[in-house]
Amino acid sequence: MEIDTVPNYSCSKENLDLYQEWFNYADADGDGRFTGNEASKFFAMSNLSRQDLKQVWAIADSKREGYLGFKEFVISMQLVSLAQNGYTITHDLLTSDTSISVLRDVKPPIMEGLDALVAKKKRKQKDNNVSTLPSPSNKWFTAKSAKKMPASTVTSIIDGLKRLYIQKLKPLEVAYRFNDFVSPLLTNSDFDCKPMVMLLGQYSTGKTTFIKHMLQSSYPGAHIGPEPTTDRFVVVMSGPDERSIPGNTVAVQADMPFSGLTTFGTAFLSKFECSQMPHPLLEHITFVDSPGVLSGEKQRSQRSYDFTGVTSWFAAKSDLILLLFDPHKLDISDEFKRVISSLHGHDDKIRVVLNKADQVDTQQLMRIYGALMWSLGKVLNVPEVMRVYIGSFNDKPGNNTVNGILGNELFQREQDDLLADLKDIPKKACDRKINEFVKRARAAIIHAYIISHLKKQMPAMMGKAKAQQKLIDNLEDEFAKVQREFHLPAGDFPDIDHFKDILSGYNIDKFEKLKPKTIQAVDEMLAHDIPNLLKSFRNPYG
Repeated sequence: MEIDTVPNYSCSKENLDLYQEWFNYADADGDGRFTGNEASKFFAMSNLSRQDLKQVWAIADSKREGYLGFKEFVISMQLVSLAQNGYTITHDLLTSDTSISVLRDVKPPIMEGLDALVAKKKRKQKDNNVSTLPSPSNKWFTAKSAKKMPASTVTSIIDGLKRLYIQKLKPLEVAYRFNDFVSPLLTNSDFDCKPMVMLLGQYSTGKTTFIKHMLQSSYPGAHIGPEPTTDRFVVVMSGPDERSIPGNTVAVQADMPFSGLTTFGTAFLSKFECSQMPHPLLEHITFVDSPGVLSGEKQRSQRSYDFTGVTSWFAAKSDLILLLFDPHKLDISDEFKRVISSLHGHDDKIRVVLNKADQVDTQQLMRIYGALMWSLGKVLNVPEVMRVYIGSFNDKPGNNTVNGILGNELFQREQDDLLADLKDIPKKACDRKINEFVKRARAAIIHAYIISHLKKQMPAMMGKAKAQQKLIDNLEDEFAKVQREFHLPAGDFPDIDHFKDILSGYNIDKFEKLKPKTIQAVDEMLAHDIPNLLKSFRNPYG
């Protein structure tokens, strides 16, 4: 399966060397990022219309990150050249069958006065021995990151989110222990990680086979069979060579976004591993393979870690969640119901896949589809019908008993639709990070209101233990009071039982009182800072 957020550039080494010189000149900060402000000056030398340059930027910056790396810069230069030669710049231009040959043969664009400017800069660098500056994104989570950093050092949307988190959101989370109740504090790797796709389902529904089908090869540590073969969470990601890394090692690596999993203890980390391999698809997407969900209360009690809590943690980090079902095992067990319920708040990420559909005939498939929709309706408890993809995601020819051409055409269309969903993930990754950041900020505000309200109800001197127990017992009523006092939506409040369990381990009286300025800073961030950040990194020509 091919996934790429921008077309692969195809040009001669001579042209690449020239583009590298141009990129070094255009990237004034030397941080490897060609921003919209830099583009406004640089692209002006092409003498193209504003409409053409708007299309060039939109196609090259397909991830909507607000800047171009070198690969995207090369694409933009090729598009500029095509526009100068009379081509209409559209996305279809680079997705057609002739695009590779067109890109290979296109000459560098005419950039008026650029060669003289590049030569002048090179002479100046030689005279002054100027070294390139490190990327400012590395500074956000260093020991000095507590100091205010000017917005001018921000060269991407992700950098801007890091700055806002450190300066405005993190102080609120720390003050009211948001990391213990809801989600661990964010690190640099949480912002920089690749988009994740998590697969959930009962055993033998084809989760591991699905990943193998996407990669068109097996990954280290993969086991496939009719019995529950995957007994651990496996993160399949890009790496220089093929190897498996134990969970305890993965959780302490600063360049991986899995440090928050340490809260689930050694029992879980022993059932967690990272499988690395070099693969073009994994350059854009990370897969999370999960253990098969088993049936019965006995199976749940035998797990040595909080399975539902772990799936909920991965759900918050994931960009897409695939629920896989086998046509011969449509019953949704108690544990699977709890797992699906733990996905509350991530409904927009969920896709349902009815796998191995080639093993039943047309009439059976119709009945199975209806039964699955009925079962999901009861579990999800929503009036909307969820999208279900039908297919057989494996590399075997299979024994397709669905009637003839109609069945093959149905499977192909369904598979194309699902693959289109997957291809959109890298393009929407930046938007997803913004969305999750805003959700987290709102959750942190509500958490602060709840904790400060409970603190306010505690007596000044005597009977604190009794008062705390009363508050915990009547937590639902206290939530309602907070909701009415601050006019908050009821659906945004945390799960009461989970909140009770954690709160019982704390002394409410030790929490801080309400800090209006801290909450106001986050409100201002949501109302002004984030919109201004997005505005500053939008298409410079549109």
